[in-house]
Amino acid sequence: MNVMPVIPINYYIFLSLALFTIGIVGVLTRRNAIIIFMCIELMLNAVNVLLVAFSKMHHVAAFAVDRATTAGTEAQLFVFFIMVVAAAEVTVGLAIIVMLYRNIHSVDINFLNRLKH
Repeated sequence: MNVMPVIPINYYIFLSLALFTIGIVGVLTRRNAIIIFMCIELMLNAVNVLLVAFSKMHHVAAFAVDRATTAGTEAQLFVFFIMVVAAAEVTVGLAIIVMLYRNIHSVDINFLNRLKH
């Protein structure tokens, strides 16, 4: 039987932390609505990577005890639902950005204050 090497969880935590940090920095420093939107998606994907990594770690630990276990699959199902909600968010968010561009001919978030009046 061909067994793949198990990558330590520390690598996944570091990757997820790096992606989430890039997303936070992008949201806090950028003015373009599309870039901010992409950074929010990056943060969601960082959480998804971490959930899948911990799910796999839990499954490997449970598989060592019982070979017929399905433990650890719940988080992967949760990641699937997060991706569905993120897809719906993209649809609504891009529609808002398109309407913003049609009204003020810019996607700069500083112009959002004009929509109050």
